[in-house]
Amino acid sequence: MTTSPTTTGTLDVPGATLYHERRGTGPVLLLIPGGGADAGLYAGMAPALAAAGRTVVAYDPRGQSRSTLDGPAADQRVADWADDARRILDLVSPGEPADVLGCSAGAVAALGLLARHPERVRRVVAHEPPLVEVLEDPAPYRTLFAEVRELARTQDPAAAMAHMAQGLGGTPARDEEPAELPPEVLEMAPRMYANQPFFLEHVLVPFTSDTPDVPALRTLADRLVLAAGEDSRTLPALYGPATRLAHLTGAPFEEFPGGHIGCAEHPTAFATRLLKVLSQE
Repeated sequence: MTTSPTTTGTLDVPGATLYHERRGTGPVLLLIPGGGADAGLYAGMAPALAAAGRTVVAYDPRGQSRSTLDGPAADQRVADWADDARRILDLVSPGEPADVLGCSAGAVAALGLLARHPERVRRVVAHEPPLVEVLEDPAPYRTLFAEVRELARTQDPAAAMAHMAQGLGGTPARDEEPAELPPEVLEMAPRMYANQPFFLEHVLVPFTSDTPDVPALRTLADRLVLAAGEDSRTLPALYGPATRLAHLTGAPFEEFPGGHIGCAEHPTAFATRLLKVLSQE
């Protein structure tokens, strides 16, 4: 497979400067990373998506990695992340609706983008949005994420991440050993480590406590696909919101390879599944 070159740039938006990457030609496919991650999350599967005839665009969310804030770190707003995605689309796909994949907090932003700016979207795939407020009993997870944030502030990110992993409910189900992460994704690891304090203190609680605009999403269900990883079935806070939102909105639900970061763990299989889902009418 011939690898198309990657071009990079920055975009000034209210309150931040966004770093973005682009490769390939054809209809735009925007990839939104989650909290703590950046465009590198999708580096393993971007070549396959570009080879399939897509202009693949990924960016670092504001306050993470190479996307800098204009002022001091503060709690993040889903509306701002959704508007950031819309501004990226205005840059790379002016006047033409685009397909969008968001994972984790990026899925929360993608849902906000669809609800706030439906004219900019052809289809959204929201993979494991951790919107626990839509669950029948969100209280335990609300408490957990508040505890995680407090540990990040009073102890350190490692303690906070360990507490979150334990509280989310055990070990994900796996039929086989996880695949080794591609080198392009491993390159992101130091940046993710550096992003942990910002994610734990300013993204985790605001995004997991967000309430999506279900009435708006219900009217746009033909442009929405809720998704979760097959390895996340035993993790209600990760798998549950997607299935619950599919029920509430009438949008379809699809399983993808891997778990919460299946796009990085199984990039080829994930890309194949994504392209199939996007091609369905």
